[in-house]
Amino acid sequence: MPSDLITRPERAAPAASPEAPKRRTRVRRTRVFALAEARWAIAALMLFLIALPLQLAGAPAWSWGPVYAAAYVTGGWEPAWAGLTALRDKTLDVDLLMIVAAVGAASIGQVMDGALLIVIFATSGALEALATARTQDAVRGLLDLAPATATRLADDGGESTVPTEDLVVGDTVLVRPGERVGADGRVLGGASEVDQATITGEPLPVAKEAGDEVFAGTLNGAGALWVEVERDAADSVIARIVAMVEEASGTKAPTQLFIEKVEQRYSLGMVFATLAVFLVPLAFGGDPTASLLRAMTFMIVASPCAVVLATMPPLLSAIANAGRHGVLVKSAVVMERLGQVDAVALDKTGTLTEGTPRVTDIRPLPGSGLTKDALLALAAAAEHPSEHPLARAITDAARARHLAVADVRDFTSAPGIGVTATVDGHTVAVGAPARLLDANDDTNRTLWARAAETAADLEDGGHTTVLVLRDSIPVGVLGIADRLRPDAATTVASLTALTGSTPILVTGDNPRAATRLAAEVGITADDVHAGLLPQDKVEAVRRLEAHGRKVLVIGDGVNDAPALAAAHTGIAMGRAGSDLALETADAVIVRDELATLPKLIALSRAARRLVVQNLVIAGVFISGLVIWDLAGHLPLPLGVLGHEGSTVIVGLNGLRLLRDAAWNRTTQDPR
Repeated sequence: MPSDLITRPERAAPAASPEAPKRRTRVRRTRVFALAEARWAIAALMLFLIALPLQLAGAPAWSWGPVYAAAYVTGGWEPAWAGLTALRDKTLDVDLLMIVAAVGAASIGQVMDGALLIVIFATSGALEALATARTQDAVRGLLDLAPATATRLADDGGESTVPTEDLVVGDTVLVRPGERVGADGRVLGGASEVDQATITGEPLPVAKEAGDEVFAGTLNGAGALWVEVERDAADSVIARIVAMVEEASGTKAPTQLFIEKVEQRYSLGMVFATLAVFLVPLAFGGDPTASLLRAMTFMIVASPCAVVLATMPPLLSAIANAGRHGVLVKSAVVMERLGQVDAVALDKTGTLTEGTPRVTDIRPLPGSGLTKDALLALAAAAEHPSEHPLARAITDAARARHLAVADVRDFTSAPGIGVTATVDGHTVAVGAPARLLDANDDTNRTLWARAAETAADLEDGGHTTVLVLRDSIPVGVLGIADRLRPDAATTVASLTALTGSTPILVTGDNPRAATRLAAEVGITADDVHAGLLPQDKVEAVRRLEAHGRKVLVIGDGVNDAPALAAAHTGIAMGRAGSDLALETADAVIVRDELATLPKLIALSRAARRLVVQNLVIAGVFISGLVIWDLAGHLPLPLGVLGHEGSTVIVGLNGLRLLRDAAWNRTTQDPR
């Protein structure tokens, strides 16, 4: 695909209204007259339509002959030049054969037939160019996310508008209301709501304040944000998308590579066969003009144009469609291989789950006098200064409930144990139950026993527990867990239907937590492989492949990268995925929407079916027209129409996968 795919779009205009975001990028449509191929084809057609009535009306040859010649030049110079260039590189291009056939027809007095071939051939090329441009438009819509410039703030408070690619880590940028964020970074000041749907898939704008992360290309709401750049432009989410699209556009699927390998031999064989069709009748006293006309017709109808076009349009259309819906497939090879998958291995944390600890249970102890909200507010106050992931989960839960969190004094933190702080005159400790329970002073044994029992009950359910003490007395237990993605169970069921076998769970987590989560999503205990190191995950994948399975691995972490690389196909979760996993994977789910997995596999299978359909269509047309020409008398214009018509049909058939209906249909019928 041409490099102009990565041209930066114009700066986005401010949002007009805070409507719910759409989960797809806007696709610009290429105008027909914007394509040089279309302009030349239209010119050739107009010249042909001027010359044909003059010839049919019996006008002298000098009136219509030059017009036909002009049609030959306008419609044929570009493919002729491309064919000669290829010939110089010792490659026989079918475009050149078409031009030779047209000139050959003119040389025996069939000027109108040759001109018709040129016009139809040029029109077919224009339609192919338009189809390719529409595919590129679909991909280019992804790049509409990225703003061209950003407002950079100097140390003295001055402002300057700079290209976003000039931003470096540590720069501070001002994002005004309605503007798109210019770089991946973290909010230093200000407050606003940011529409992140195009990157993360979140259906509603997300509140952003100091300390929150923002992504390049997301749309700021009504407030202003001061953002510190944390990634260079080349490392942003948008840049990764651009790189992946560029990489995908330059690859060819195995089927396409096989066709191109055969094409050269086929084309050479076709040239010799054309010479035979011309020379054999002459050897038996045939008419030279009739023999040449038959040979020219044979060259046209036997050309493998439709076969060559059978593979890439469906695969590239599927790549573009998947990209619009938040899945970046890195190559046509990957898109073809996805349809072959018959076994799936899923990581747990960050894949089936959201990868972020959340407070799921709040259990005040009897006699504490605390409600759930009061217990959570007390724990959040003590944990507020801490940077531990569990502390953030507790403070996030309090913020989500809009609880007032008291100020703290005398904050201390002991790694592996917990935190201690003074809250409203009380000494509050929050930490691991095993450590805090061991430190009890043997008073209030019933209360301590109840705390231990509550913690054990939550841990049996697969939770991480946090004990809260007030003045050395247990007052409650919090259960924290990595929340299951809402579409996880549906995805597992769809993958089971698609592949004919239940996905396996490969995780480094403990067996108890893994088995509990697997049961929730429909994975049997026999298919759970827990407590695995990275090399163990690779071994699990290889065991499946040893039984002839083509395994798809989905993961997000550094520990998943070896398995992603070893699998038949690897897919990474894009939002929280490690750099290594994103680089190693064959495809990336940018928005972390797990439900796109079965849709992607179904889309790949649809693309493979279209490739087969196209090859059958091309084979039937070529075989039928060749037999007609050799066994009977195939008029040259009809041969041209049949050949070019099959090429157009094959091209348009492949582009059906650009439509949203193709993606939506995979939701309804994943087979």
